[in-house]
Amino acid sequence: MSGSGTDKTKARKELAGPIVVLVEPQLGENIGMAARAMGNFGLTRLRIVKPRDGWPNVAAQRAAAGADHILDKVELFDTVEAAVADCSLLFATTARAHDQAKPVVGPEEAARQSVTEIASGGTAAILFGRERWGLNNEEAALANRIVTFPVSPGFASLNLAQAVLLMGYEWFKLSTGNALPFTMPERSERASSHQMQAFFDNLIGELDKVEFLRPAEKRDTMLVNLRNIFTRMEPTKQDMHTLHGVVMAIAEGRKGPAKGGVLDGNEATRLRALLAEHSEGRAPSESGTVRGLARLLRRNPTDAERLLWQALTTDRRFAAQFKRQTPVGRHIPDFVSFSKRVAIEIVNPGENDVVRKDRAVRSNWLAERGYCVVALSTDQIERDLAAALDLIENGAPSASA
Repeated sequence: MSGSGTDKTKARKELAGPIVVLVEPQLGENIGMAARAMGNFGLTRLRIVKPRDGWPNVAAQRAAAGADHILDKVELFDTVEAAVADCSLLFATTARAHDQAKPVVGPEEAARQSVTEIASGGTAAILFGRERWGLNNEEAALANRIVTFPVSPGFASLNLAQAVLLMGYEWFKLSTGNALPFTMPERSERASSHQMQAFFDNLIGELDKVEFLRPAEKRDTMLVNLRNIFTRMEPTKQDMHTLHGVVMAIAEGRKGPAKGGVLDGNEATRLRALLAEHSEGRAPSESGTVRGLARLLRRNPTDAERLLWQALTTDRRFAAQFKRQTPVGRHIPDFVSFSKRVAIEIVNPGENDVVRKDRAVRSNWLAERGYCVVALSTDQIERDLAAALDLIENGAPSASA
């Protein structure tokens, strides 16, 4: 894309550099791309000897990708001699030995000599030959130095713009002290030992909840290995914040911990009745009211829901497998495990016909799709939580309260 990576809010770097001389270029596109390469590295003076397709050239302007400031000041000449008449140091780029007794240098050395010559008040220029056969012997003879590139001898031909780019790169790098145009922000401060220990303590606590560090005789070795993993990372403070968040998100489920207040049975029943009345078989994404009521239920669980959710997230049989108030198709069960294909419905005392009908429709819909629906009363959960968990594990539906 034209201009990709260009920050137009910044001024162009235009330094006193060598003149680029293109000898009888055949394609306007190559002239434009050469100008673009010059613009990349702060070169501004372009001379052209007898361009085949004349000048100005629309194809060159298109290929220049915004380097109009160079094309607008192009100098045209009929002969190479005229184009380099004012130059005190001339380099001829070529991939062929012209059997001429003169120094041969690489692009880096040519850039160094150009910088020195220009700094002393001289004029340096670089000759680039035709696309098909480059410079002839007479043209190369005009130069003080031969420049050739360290390329594979068996495939040494470069595109005209590529050759200009390589010379411009070496000159610009030397002229600017190899300064890069931007730097990335430094990493945040390295995490302190105290922060690392706090994270590790939290990680161990969550791993203990799911009985990961087993058997007991290997616990110490496992802890050392885990600690070494994070020590080798040399994490920053931000890394520790992120990792802590990851651990807690996994431990508490995708929707996060239950937040908000605590509903009693009557309040939960009324809220579920409202949800049933507004849903009428619609998907949660299709109604803002349904979505809002479901979110309210999730953030304001009853005591029984809190108790059951805590058990489901800490019991190793169910840890990280259940989700609260999560849509399954067009319905939202209280708890669902996609991996176990189990849905849990909590039955509050005093539910009205609307809530019971809604639950029946939801349970049938889930059962038709291979889910085992377990209905638990709030009394069952609060009276004997272990027995309720056994019912969930066995997938056996329970009688309503």
